[in-house]
Amino acid sequence: MTNHNNTYAYYDVLKPVTLCDLIRLGKENWKDKTAFYTEEDKTISYSEFSDMVSCLGTFIMSEGFTNAHIGILSENSVNWCLAFFGICNSGNVIVPLDKNESDEEIQKLLRQSDCEALFYSDKFKKRIDKFDGVKCFSLEEINDYVDKGKQMIEDGEDVFEKADIDKDRLAAIVFTSGTMGDKKGVMLSHENLVSDAYETCRYVKARDTQILLPLHHTFAWASGMFAMFFYGVSAHISGDLKRIVKDLNNNKPQNISAVPMMVEMIYKSIWNSAKKQNKEAKLKRLITFSNLLMSIGIDIRRKLFREIRDSFGGELQLIICGGAALDTDIEKGLFDLGFTVLNGYGITECSPVVSVNRNRDFRFGSVGKPLCCNEVKIADKNEKGVGEILVSGSNVMKGYYKDTKATEEAFDGKWFKTGDYGYIDKDGYLFITGRKKNLIVLANGENVAAEEIEMKLMKLGYVKEVMVYEENQKIVAEFYLDDKITKETLDKDIARYNDSVPQYKNISYIKIRDNPFEKTTTLKIKRVQHEH
Repeated sequence: MTNHNNTYAYYDVLKPVTLCDLIRLGKENWKDKTAFYTEEDKTISYSEFSDMVSCLGTFIMSEGFTNAHIGILSENSVNWCLAFFGICNSGNVIVPLDKNESDEEIQKLLRQSDCEALFYSDKFKKRIDKFDGVKCFSLEEINDYVDKGKQMIEDGEDVFEKADIDKDRLAAIVFTSGTMGDKKGVMLSHENLVSDAYETCRYVKARDTQILLPLHHTFAWASGMFAMFFYGVSAHISGDLKRIVKDLNNNKPQNISAVPMMVEMIYKSIWNSAKKQNKEAKLKRLITFSNLLMSIGIDIRRKLFREIRDSFGGELQLIICGGAALDTDIEKGLFDLGFTVLNGYGITECSPVVSVNRNRDFRFGSVGKPLCCNEVKIADKNEKGVGEILVSGSNVMKGYYKDTKATEEAFDGKWFKTGDYGYIDKDGYLFITGRKKNLIVLANGENVAAEEIEMKLMKLGYVKEVMVYEENQKIVAEFYLDDKITKETLDKDIARYNDSVPQYKNISYIKIRDNPFEKTTTLKIKRVQHEH
């Protein structure tokens, strides 16, 4: 389905230049509106949050940190957001760390990024002695730091207010998620981050939000932590992905940002619930009836599927999705039930959003149209118009930290080489076909995108996870299955799949594993241990 509207105006939102401007404009425009709900369900207004950032930034600078690299190691929380802005807006550089990494990996990344200090949550209190060479600050004591900074400001200290932060100032060093085991420190400036978030908010309009994604990933910044300041909306923050449905029920957000696996969980939970209540047939009939009405311009999905919406808090309407490929059937299936899924495409090196579908301008299966802050072109197209996606614009990184060679290899002139393959259709929508590193090149010269096969195999209802790769010039599919399914059932379904595709796309070997694949914190399967 397409909702294609060339005359659809961009949304009018605040236009900051730096992260300092973002906080200042938030205070000036939204004042006493609630910015954050705390873990204790208290509220922090935009004015209060801005003042807290100034006080924390003053404290950080009083500790001797200017142009310093400062890590943050914590689960999602309001204090995480406060530390982020306190660090960046005091002229320092934030280095967000994955809380699920081993102590050895965290120490390695702290050294690789030249961190001088570290903010940590109580969860890591007993482990900080393992991190050498950094001064540690507890997020549980952040209110004390804010109070100290407040007293300094009252005593006439204006070092934070006078900090000279321009758009080219380095704001963050973000390590790539490393699905192939090659983490690099992506350097992002204030302009990179703010221009990307600004254009994302001009493309997509949202209201009160629930931040579910790990805050050490840039997708959570542009779609949540930054976006709320452009819109002037309130945010709840979730610290545990296992509590998604519970948090949605408690907090009743209008929108969330999610990775495909989260979206799949929501979709499957709807149908699993219908199955348990013996309501599958009824739900299918209602969808058929609703789609018939939609075809003649009548939309009563909110009324027909009120019970389903109530199971997610009652207010959820919009899901902004990115990070990996999303099954078009799930995208369409949720739309049929009254949830609009706006799929987008991004990469850390582009701050991260490159393109996104819009509220009233979208095409299922696509990742929308490129943001105005960047240009996108397709290099070395094949006969189908598919080639590598290249990006140039104000959102493209400054380079990889202390890695000139990797930086040079990542660019073709002004164009950043994403390593992703795709094409742009006649209406300007971008489609992703696969990752360059995951492309299977067979001896007969045929190229096969692993993601294309994985998407088809995931349609088998009992497949929980699957990864496709090449071994000895043959295509291998490795599965994690529902434990009630037999190998015989899988063999029959793979035979049917092989009969439905060209021979060069046939699966030659099947592997079944007992445990889920290891994943990144954005729920992408790590492929490094399966390279051949």
